[in-house]
Amino acid sequence: MAGGAYVGGGGGRSYEGGVTIFVLFTCVAAAMGGLLFGYDLGISGGVTLMESFLSKFFPSVLHKMKNETAISEMAPTKIRGALNIGFQMAITISILVAGLVNFGTAKIKGRYGWIISLALVAVPSLMMSLAAIFLLDTLNSILERGNPDKARKMLKKICGTDNVDEEFQDLLDATDAAQKVENQWTDITEARYRPQLVICILLPFFQQLTWINVIMFYAPVLFMTLGFGDEASLMFAVITGGVNMVATFVSILAVDKFGRRVLFLQGGVQMLLCQVTVGVMIGMKFGLSGVGSFTKTEANWILFSICTYVAAFAWSWGPLGWLVPSEICPLEIRSAGQAINVSMNMLFTFIIVGLFFFFGGFVIIMTIFIALFLPETKNVPIEEMNRVWKAHWFWGKYIADEAVNYGRQDKVVV
Repeated sequence: MAGGAYVGGGGGRSYEGGVTIFVLFTCVAAAMGGLLFGYDLGISGGVTLMESFLSKFFPSVLHKMKNETAISEMAPTKIRGALNIGFQMAITISILVAGLVNFGTAKIKGRYGWIISLALVAVPSLMMSLAAIFLLDTLNSILERGNPDKARKMLKKICGTDNVDEEFQDLLDATDAAQKVENQWTDITEARYRPQLVICILLPFFQQLTWINVIMFYAPVLFMTLGFGDEASLMFAVITGGVNMVATFVSILAVDKFGRRVLFLQGGVQMLLCQVTVGVMIGMKFGLSGVGSFTKTEANWILFSICTYVAAFAWSWGPLGWLVPSEICPLEIRSAGQAINVSMNMLFTFIIVGLFFFFGGFVIIMTIFIALFLPETKNVPIEEMNRVWKAHWFWGKYIADEAVNYGRQDKVVV
């Protein structure tokens, strides 16, 4: 890891160097994949409300509606959380932009509105492709291909200093250990990697069970179902997208100051309260018949509760669901761990359907899980992560003593 490192209160290892323009550009460029993902997520719900789109592909739905209404390797340890959340920040920015695009193109007569909305996905795709041209290999990748001199030169560029001997040696040791692994997929199932495997599976599982995709993907449809007009529904989707972006920025500022667990736990409690509030209000107004309406005051409370929910997710489970799995896996199983994390996330993004109380129950489960099973990883170098697992009340039994002898840490706080 480039930059400073710290574990516990004292005796921690500290590398010389700081945050360079090269590191910032690399993290921003790598995060641009989030622009494409977020735009796709945000544009879909709005397009499905456009009359021209429905008349072409789902005329029966339109008729019914009318009748009824009538990544981590380059990041310095001390700010690793903030830089890694750049991917989530890119997602939230593009969701907001998608909401604004939908709001504007919905006013265009004929079929061109939804065509423009969908066609503009080419913009983040082009940005990501251009940024990829300037991305360089990571240090671990260079070392694994047998180019230590090139890796040392790259490390100096990342740190902005020539004094990188200690950190470079740590990287060499970690790379040597990783190269001894014959099959990551077999190794990650071993007992010594049980903490990482469980976290990489359950964090994305819990993240998608928060109900957030119902909000982000179908926000316009949801608001219209609750009795708001087409234009108001699109505007409310823009509002929630704006809250999502601002709250993600809050996470960037807070994650390396307060730690991952604090944000996880606080976000879980806040989301639960908001889900119960919205669920009770909808239940009281619509009941079993599904027929009802909100007053202006009640509608404002619904919007406020949903925005508060989105904010809680955006500074906790949203970015941290990606961040934590990316930083807890040692080099020898990192690719497998990340593949599991992303695969689980996409799988549950695809299959998630449910109601407010259903997801509220899972918020309780996932918040308890974080409280009991996830140790704090703030300011912990990836190379020293085994010490954190060893000190944990539950995961410690899976970590052999020799696994924590690497490094020179004196104190670990869990």
